[in-house]
Amino acid sequence: MSLYRDDGIVLRTHKLGEADRIVTVLTRRTGKVRGVAKGVRRTTSRFGARLEPFTHVDLQLHTGRTLDVITQAETIRPYGEALVADYPRYTAGSAMLETADRLTLGEKEPALRQFLLLVGGLRTLGSGEHEPRLVLDAYFLRSLAVAGYAPALESCARCKAPSVRAFAIVAGGVVCGGCRPAGAAVPAGETLALMVALLKGDWLTADASEGRHRAECSGLVAAYLQWHLEHGIRSLRHVERELAQ
Repeated sequence: MSLYRDDGIVLRTHKLGEADRIVTVLTRRTGKVRGVAKGVRRTTSRFGARLEPFTHVDLQLHTGRTLDVITQAETIRPYGEALVADYPRYTAGSAMLETADRLTLGEKEPALRQFLLLVGGLRTLGSGEHEPRLVLDAYFLRSLAVAGYAPALESCARCKAPSVRAFAIVAGGVVCGGCRPAGAAVPAGETLALMVALLKGDWLTADASEGRHRAECSGLVAAYLQWHLEHGIRSLRHVERELAQ
């Protein structure tokens, strides 16, 4: 029986049998891990509440044949406490967790940069310093960049020309007039500047942006993310519903 210890963010959980739960965690050193937490659905469980989504936990596990078994869990920081009472922040956080899960495909493949991005994103979201959808879009863009899918935003994705006219998801970002494919979006210059600011962490520029440019930015970023993932992000439906209200 091989024991190991790691810390990570709980991404999701689902029931197993009558009292157990399978917990998916993005860890600092090991990568994405799925572990069985035995008996955590009983009221007498010692650490069931520590294994909820959004929680940064320190874990001890032992390696199993198909799933590892969680033997200890200590809370490092319960990010969910700052989010559950605020619907926009909660839905944005849920979309972050789902995206982190989708972008770390293989289990036990180290993904330190994705882990650090997720911790930073949840911390920023919980602090309330910035509008939730801005934080979410910044997280989307940076996590895509770490995964190798960063959109071209300052020169043509195809020919590298500095003059850009449109944004084409299939081309990989902004394109010039000569490379522009049919159906490409033509966002405002301020929208593209906002995307650059979010990718670079320029919060002064991002916070000063107008609502219409934020909405346009969010639409482009969400479409670009989901095209690369080849699946929709279910949590985004709740985020978009909030924006529409």
